[in-house]
Amino acid sequence: MIVEEIMNDEPYTLAPTNTVQEALKLMREKKVRHLPVVDEERHVLGVITERDIKEVLPSSLQDETNSPIFNAKVEDIMVKDPLIGHPLDFVEEVALTFYESKIGCLPIVSGGKLVGIVTTTDLLYTYIELTGATEPGSKIEIRVSDTPGVLFEITKIFHQHHANVQSVLVYPDSENTQNKILSVRVKTLNPLAMIEDLRKEGFDVLWPNLPGVSL
Repeated sequence: MIVEEIMNDEPYTLAPTNTVQEALKLMREKKVRHLPVVDEERHVLGVITERDIKEVLPSSLQDETNSPIFNAKVEDIMVKDPLIGHPLDFVEEVALTFYESKIGCLPIVSGGKLVGIVTTTDLLYTYIELTGATEPGSKIEIRVSDTPGVLFEITKIFHQHHANVQSVLVYPDSENTQNKILSVRVKTLNPLAMIEDLRKEGFDVLWPNLPGVSL
């Protein structure tokens, strides 16, 4: 998946000469926490966030809109020369950038001009969609050996039960580095028959636990 598929391609923006008060008003009206600052040609000059504003506003001045601080220009407090992304960047690479750089948004630039923005909320929603959690279904977690073909053997069982696989996530087994944990979401509300067949084939089903069965 690439950034172009998840970005907001109509982001709200500010000019560097807009005031802090105008930035705060736009954030509150549009319910956003990050605003790119651009020039007339939509070149990204900086980013201003709700946190940036809070840091320059003493708590005693939160509601005193006549304070000189509110008349300051956003260019005076914005993050200048921010990290940027491209519409064709991979989403997982962008997520790593967010994690390593501890940022909350990434302006997306193509041809030198702002074309969108991605935020942590966008990434979180994308993750939720990828797991299939937005649709009715059941999650089954299986400990497997890290060998070729094991996923094929498991999906054969789902196929036999005419169950659609909504998502498959793979993560390390904290107890044994030679194993992996498969987190499979299938489109059924009653996976018990599939779990029984998985166990018959020797697979270690971790979740859901069946009453009376020791794992």
